[in-house]
Amino acid sequence: MKAIIFDASTLISFSMNGLFNELRELKKIFEGKFIITKEVRKEVIDDPIKGKRFKLEAMKVQELLNDKTFELPTAIGVSDDEISVRTQEILKRVNAAFFGDGRYIHLIDLGEASCLALGEILNKKKIENVLAIDERTTRVLVEKPDNLRKLFEKKLHVQIEVKDTNLEDFKDLKIIRSPELAYVLWKKKLIQLKNGEVLDALLYAMKLRGAAISDDEIREIKNLK
Repeated sequence: MKAIIFDASTLISFSMNGLFNELRELKKIFEGKFIITKEVRKEVIDDPIKGKRFKLEAMKVQELLNDKTFELPTAIGVSDDEISVRTQEILKRVNAAFFGDGRYIHLIDLGEASCLALGEILNKKKIENVLAIDERTTRVLVEKPDNLRKLFEKKLHVQIEVKDTNLEDFKDLKIIRSPELAYVLWKKKLIQLKNGEVLDALLYAMKLRGAAISDDEIREIKNLK
């Protein structure tokens, strides 16, 4: 078994670009599960469906859950309680790791922390998984935690004190972003557009709607073809 764990950021990118049907088609040929945690479900379905602004998008994600394109962690034998316990541990530690301008620097939210927690749990169970997350901070936390101080000093224009010098907990997790998933859709011929510029359009659509990816990284993806 294998799984892709989707954070709200990636779901929002696909929603804004009208690519949910393509995700359905990808799931049909993916030999594994597409998973969202209850925390992510609350963020993209339960809360927005009560309002007006994002109600339509929430209804579309709900349909993906109804038709089992997406499933909850119980589908792969992981309980919500197990995820919640580890999620709170991650939030408490990570959001107290850096201090600046008289306060602790908030790095990650509940949804992202739950994805990290589930990824860790699946790794311990020897279940192959990847986290679909577009948030830059979370990706740096996983891939290059030593760069976080510089990132936030540049972003906040304050000196950051490191309270936790060992943030290597997540080094065994793997992350994929929406542009990279969009490349997979294109590679698998799931994009029903014949224009030769469709890959470029896909990648930049994801970038311009929130995915943390540089022009150089987009060029690297395009060169894979």
